[in-house]
Amino acid sequence: MAEVKKYIAVDLGAESGRVMIGSVSTQKLILEEIHRFPNGPIEEEGSLKWDFEKLMTEIKTGIAKAAKQAGAQIWGIGVDSWGVDFGLLDAAGDLVENPYHYRDSQTNQMREKAYELMPKREIYENSGIQFMQLNSLYQLLAMKKANSIALAKAKNLLFIADLVSYRLCGKIFAEYTLASTSQFLDMKTGQWSRPILDKLSLPADILPKIVPPGTVVGQLGAKIGVELGCGPIPVIAIGAHDTASAIVAVPAAEPNWAYLSSGTWSLMGVEIPEPVISDKTFQYEFTNEGGVQSTIRLLKNIMGLWLIQECRRQWQREGTDLSYPQLAELAQKARPFAARLDVDDPAFLAPGDMPARINEHLEKSGQPATDDKGQIIRIVMESLAFRYRRVAQYIEDATGKEFDVLHIVGGGIQNELLCQFTANAIGKKVITGPIEATASGNILTQAIATGQIKNLDEARQIVRKSFDLKEYQSQNAAAWDEQYRKI
Repeated sequence: MAEVKKYIAVDLGAESGRVMIGSVSTQKLILEEIHRFPNGPIEEEGSLKWDFEKLMTEIKTGIAKAAKQAGAQIWGIGVDSWGVDFGLLDAAGDLVENPYHYRDSQTNQMREKAYELMPKREIYENSGIQFMQLNSLYQLLAMKKANSIALAKAKNLLFIADLVSYRLCGKIFAEYTLASTSQFLDMKTGQWSRPILDKLSLPADILPKIVPPGTVVGQLGAKIGVELGCGPIPVIAIGAHDTASAIVAVPAAEPNWAYLSSGTWSLMGVEIPEPVISDKTFQYEFTNEGGVQSTIRLLKNIMGLWLIQECRRQWQREGTDLSYPQLAELAQKARPFAARLDVDDPAFLAPGDMPARINEHLEKSGQPATDDKGQIIRIVMESLAFRYRRVAQYIEDATGKEFDVLHIVGGGIQNELLCQFTANAIGKKVITGPIEATASGNILTQAIATGQIKNLDEARQIVRKSFDLKEYQSQNAAAWDEQYRKI
């Protein structure tokens, strides 16, 4: 019988966090959710920030429950999170202030200020990263421009998952996949980009040593171990960017495939061995982010289910509480192709009254506004599907290679209507699953680090054996093609 090892995954998302136990053999991965908790921004002195101490309290509660539940040796703990956001530590190793939320307005106009100091094309050449105002580069520049007291006190900068790992084991490091989202890592060398940091006068001395995913960085500290009732569990730097972990769990068996990690954000791309930093990837604003086992994730960030999530929150505030399945049912009944959105319009980035902003966007583009909730959700879903088609064409043009199958992973696959719309729009086979791709990839990378399994191919074989997958074929292709030509 194959040996089974247990690992703990701390998986932090922008809406919720979870602590899970993964039981791994060479044949199967079994996930067990131990503790789930809400996550979201708080407002401090007019800024959006993360309540990091509250986050740590929930994480420690989850680890304590997991250690008790496991009832056996735990072979590792791995932490993943969203990208770009970071905390600053002072000389005593304490967090100077709560980390800023990537949707905070401090980064408004920061891209333009960066381009005054270093041309946009030169920044791209030295980073290979998509230009988004939420990137760590513009957060750090905003703090520099504001003469931030916190930045002046900082001795170390740690991205969110690495900050959690630091609290668990006391080691200061920057995990490669997470660091790659910053836009001040040189993707050609895998090290911090001195040209970008120097030209923008940003402090390079606060950036830690970069470690590759699969590195055992330390052991759960003795003090916190006593607090949580745990022994000296290894803390493993997995693909700490949640998308990097999610891509580990793509159950691909085909040679030519692309992925879509579907959640608050949609991240669509391909896995390649080397970064592609070219005129085409610059034109299409593709990002080259680090992956597990020396891979590169060539992808594009798309606004994703954030638009639906914010619509739902607004309607809740107005007294109508509709579940996501109920919203999908209303969308199913709504009129097809009533209108189209540019889902990546920066006006949709911040929290707030999303239905009102969608209607404002429609009116500005000469399309009729609507108060019909199902119609709004259908417009969002169709617009996302068309955006996926456009990005699929960009991927094939930039790489010179067509893909046959789109694998969709993450919580967004529960929206089966959007998955079908995606297959309709792109005209390719779509395979969905697993839902908990990030936690699965987190745990499987730990299993690679401990030598239990060999590599990504073996990890993906285990995923295929462990989870139910669903296949979608394109339907009503002629109508979708006709609508796409009108965009």
